[in-house]
Amino acid sequence: MDKASGTWSGRFSEPVDELVKRYTASIPFDYRLAEVDIKGSLAHARMLNHVGVLDAEDLADIERGMGEILSEIRSGRFEWSLDLEDVHLNIEKALTAKIGDAGKRLHTGRSRNDQVATDIRLYLRDAVDRIQEGIRACQDSLLNLAERHASTVMPGFTHLQVAQPVTFGHHMMAYFEMLERDHERLADARKRINRLPLGAAALAGTSYPIDREIVARELGFDGVCENSLDAVSDRDFAIEFTSAASQVMVHFSRLSEELILWMSPRFGFIDLADRFCTGSSIMPQKKNPDVPELVRGKAGRVFGHLTALLTLMKGQPLAYNKDNQEDKEPLFDTVDTLLDTLKIYADMLTGIRVKPDSMRQAANEGYSTATDLADYLVKKGLPFRDAHEAVARAVRAAEAKNCDLAGLPLAELQGFSPLVSEDVFAVLTLEGSLAARNHAGGTAPEQVRAAVVRARERLASTRP
Repeated sequence: MDKASGTWSGRFSEPVDELVKRYTASIPFDYRLAEVDIKGSLAHARMLNHVGVLDAEDLADIERGMGEILSEIRSGRFEWSLDLEDVHLNIEKALTAKIGDAGKRLHTGRSRNDQVATDIRLYLRDAVDRIQEGIRACQDSLLNLAERHASTVMPGFTHLQVAQPVTFGHHMMAYFEMLERDHERLADARKRINRLPLGAAALAGTSYPIDREIVARELGFDGVCENSLDAVSDRDFAIEFTSAASQVMVHFSRLSEELILWMSPRFGFIDLADRFCTGSSIMPQKKNPDVPELVRGKAGRVFGHLTALLTLMKGQPLAYNKDNQEDKEPLFDTVDTLLDTLKIYADMLTGIRVKPDSMRQAANEGYSTATDLADYLVKKGLPFRDAHEAVARAVRAAEAKNCDLAGLPLAELQGFSPLVSEDVFAVLTLEGSLAARNHAGGTAPEQVRAAVVRARERLASTRP
């Protein structure tokens, strides 16, 4: 940027060094704020006209010029310049070239500090809305799986050891609930995103008779940022969003880990559609679950962005500092990664092929109905700790005979407790174990189907 053309070059005696120019420029990534920047600028111009700072002719020229620039950007004809540093100056320079002095008057009563803070909030608000739609799409896919497999038996695990029988539908509903909390967290974060910084100017407000509420209403903000220093320097909303996004990625990483395990021949519980897998360059038999593996890896990428934003802000004094330019790339990449993950997962879940026989066989291993036998004895009057001890001894006996608890003869089971009678075998079946947990939140097929109905009603009530 030479002395004559710079926005602030009158203060300086030499041009900016070329390396410094490249090092400090944000246009290689902040160009994606162009549409919201124009939207914010038009609202600002209309407010200036309303309060008498900008005349009607200038406003008309600004609206016409911005319309032309927006069309050029959308068609890919707009020429971005590194010399102009960022998206804001690129658009302002193009506007001034089109309409003359009216373009120079647009920046009256504002600073790039409150301008960029407004742009980021507008961008992120839209991103949150799209992410929430993506979450709903994934939840729909989970509900369809859960409904189809409300009675499909599989082993439930703790410590990755067989614990108790559950259904595959119940397992999928656990992830539905995780995503529901994610949706709620993002909705809550959106409330704090949706406050208008514009009007704070550089840091202290402006001497012009602006009306911030007019701008807030036109842009759809819930209100204005109350303190000008905080308005231009705050990035809490970006950190909060990235934290919520990290939690979403935690949940998809956990599900990815399970899909990877379940697809392994050692489990053999499911198969993924071929379009979500790849082969090996050397082993022709391989079918690798690359998409879940990448989701698991990309979770770490998003966590890194959260750490980067926290570190970015931790040492900054009030008010705006150039450090804040570094907020955009991690924020943009978090949005992109999360939207892609949601889109691909919504489709991938529909392509899961469940293998019920393998799941049932695994559920019959590991003495998954041992707790049911203990509960049976408690219901017969035995204290739980005594019942626990009796069943533990029964499990050792079954291990020695290489059979399940249901494979032990009645007489042998009675040797562990005289309270055992012929009705014990009903509780030792997988279906008996599932049916016994027939309460809200339980894994009984009836309860899984009821949970699906409630979940669909919940989603319907939150959709426009």
